[in-house]
Amino acid sequence: MVATHVLDSHKPDGDLALAQAVAGGRASALFAVLAGVTLALMTGGREPVRGRERAARSLGVAVRALVIAFIGLVLGDLQTGLAIILTYYGVLFLLGLPFVALRAHALAALAAAWLVAGPVLSQVVRPELPPRGFTNPSLRGFADPGQLLSELTFTGYYPVVPWLAYLLAGMALGRLDLTRRRTQGIVAGAGVALAVLATVVSRAATSRPGVLEELVVGGGTSATRPSELLDTIAGGMFGQTPVGGPWEWLLVVAPHSTTPFDLAQTIGSALAVIGGCLLLVGALPAWRDGIAIAFGAGTMTLSLYSLHVLMKTAEVPPAETPESFWWHVAVLLLVGALSVYAGIRGPLERAVSHLSGLAAARVSGDRMRQPV
Repeated sequence: MVATHVLDSHKPDGDLALAQAVAGGRASALFAVLAGVTLALMTGGREPVRGRERAARSLGVAVRALVIAFIGLVLGDLQTGLAIILTYYGVLFLLGLPFVALRAHALAALAAAWLVAGPVLSQVVRPELPPRGFTNPSLRGFADPGQLLSELTFTGYYPVVPWLAYLLAGMALGRLDLTRRRTQGIVAGAGVALAVLATVVSRAATSRPGVLEELVVGGGTSATRPSELLDTIAGGMFGQTPVGGPWEWLLVVAPHSTTPFDLAQTIGSALAVIGGCLLLVGALPAWRDGIAIAFGAGTMTLSLYSLHVLMKTAEVPPAETPESFWWHVAVLLLVGALSVYAGIRGPLERAVSHLSGLAAARVSGDRMRQPV
């Protein structure tokens, strides 16, 4: 995430930079898939909770989602040059609540279906919606709620309706027994296979006669020749394909294009990262405590994401240069490590958990314990 936010996306000669080639579009997808894993763990893990407990936890999740969305709206008013994900992230949690009763197989099937249906629906609906703005969702957006809703659902940088595929995939993953080495290996292997397959099929589809020509004629990019198009969109497409463009756009795989192939490829990369990390930690049992401290930033992503956004403003160091990448990484890892070592939760995580726990207690009758 930090690499895509801080480092240049292209080299001086115009070629795609390594950071963009590796992490472009995949960092945010991993964030969204992990949201699904979190939602599954908060609602029972392998066995979905039922009855009164499900209602209590769902209310707690809803409050958590609204608070995270509000934090995103506040950060959206800052001048950072970043596309702030938190408001979309909170709305995505709300969209996932109707599915918390489902088990892994049903969630995986829904994710596969929505991976196609979501982009198709977006292709049909977006021409009927207000044109997107080019600022982050912020508190000022309530002056035009229709525009705000349109951007959060379909036209923004992280459109939650097609992005529901990420959440469902993550929820399916969270319903598995992730402590088993065999499961971890299958998740990692399936992720690599899905990412490769999506890329190969997309390339084959777009290489058919006339496909790239149709996309160039349809406009929406700076490419003037078919040979330029794939290189042009490799730097990212701002959350969507051109509104009203030809249906052939759904065949491309490019960061933040939100096509079926983009969703499939980035879900695959997210599964590969999650499965690979689980395998690595499982293979180093003697190092587990050290790993937990070294990568403690993962326990307070809301606080550290917000800190990272603040560090991208002109008022907070470091200066806005590619060299600041290492400063961002060092600060986030150091704060995370010290917090875990001291047994301290992130301040925003603590506040969000407190509020969601109070809401859940109104239904359950006692204080709900919230996951870290």
